[in-house]
Amino acid sequence: MPLFENVEEFQNVSPVLQWAIFIVGCLIVVVAAVSVVISIWLSIKYVVYNRKMNSRNLSGSEAARRILDKNGLQHIKVSVVGSLMFGNSYSHYFKKVRIRRLTNKKPSITSLAMGAEKSALAILDKEGDKDMQTRIALTPLMYFGPFAFIPLVVIGVLIDIALFNFSGVATTITAVLGLGVYVVSFVLSIMTLKTEVKAQARACEILKDENMATDEEIEMMKELFKLYNIQYVNDIILELLQMILKILEFVAKMQQNSSSSND
Repeated sequence: MPLFENVEEFQNVSPVLQWAIFIVGCLIVVVAAVSVVISIWLSIKYVVYNRKMNSRNLSGSEAARRILDKNGLQHIKVSVVGSLMFGNSYSHYFKKVRIRRLTNKKPSITSLAMGAEKSALAILDKEGDKDMQTRIALTPLMYFGPFAFIPLVVIGVLIDIALFNFSGVATTITAVLGLGVYVVSFVLSIMTLKTEVKAQARACEILKDENMATDEEIEMMKELFKLYNIQYVNDIILELLQMILKILEFVAKMQQNSSSSND
């Protein structure tokens, strides 16, 4: 749905703001296209390394269980997840390491990498890593943020109808709150990336120290992790651009409403 319903309304917005919205919109298209390319390349590597068996014949679940037990985390369960929405992950709240069905019992390079990396997240949790604790404490906001803007604006409109007679006061307040949550979500995405990178490094150290993978296999895993990180950085950039676009659209709408009121 366009921000402005006709050309006359758009003309009430300053040229600088119009260009800013246009440029950010173009950047979103470019970054989104790059994201698709990265996702395809990552998927190819994921499948290629999932077909290459590791030298220790360890599945993702076996590797995760061994690493968890070795680090006093017997209470952390290892479960399989078959959903397309939820992939390999570690949950502090459910005390689980989840491994995708595709890699769960397959003794592949990919499976070993995923099992080790997600178990390393549990180790960081146990050790009280500051970045990990921040991620755990604020995880709900990280997922809620991108979806908060529209519901809060809708609530604001309803309040305007009931109490302010379309004054826009409540709509403005809730829109600002929605944007605030969006900003928090962006910051938390960065925190998540930091913990993932730490866990990847820890996983490689464990696999080498425990003789669970050869140097060549660890290099393959590092390549896979690198692609994951590139994709994550690209997604963060996309999220940042979308947040900026939301802010610009909000400012433009306020500017347009102000011009209409003056007329």
